[in-house]
Amino acid sequence: MKIPEKKIKKNYQQATECPITLFMEHIGGKWKPVIIWLLLSKKIMRFNELDKAIVGISQKMLSQQLKDLEKLKIITRKVYPVIPPKVEYSLTEKGMSLQENLTKIMEWSTENLK
Repeated sequence: MKIPEKKIKKNYQQATECPITLFMEHIGGKWKPVIIWLLLSKKIMRFNELDKAIVGISQKMLSQQLKDLEKLKIITRKVYPVIPPKVEYSLTEKGMSLQENLTKIMEWSTENLK
């Protein structure tokens, strides 16, 4: 469906005001979608499980990505007071709300970006 040109207008003064750009800045990138997708399928994962499941990510990068997602309230981090330390990550309700959209993006990508 083609959008008539007269209906297109500048809604944003800067690209950073665009909701899609904002989404990509915070949740896009190489690792965050993978982390979210894993937690959507596994529900709860420990740091080492995520580290083993994501080929090519350093532990430092994984730690930073998890902290970023936690700040955004996409994931929650549960620490158990045991030795050795046990930490589990899971999606918040806000994080779970990404499932439908990420599934559609995955399907579109599979069909169109072969």
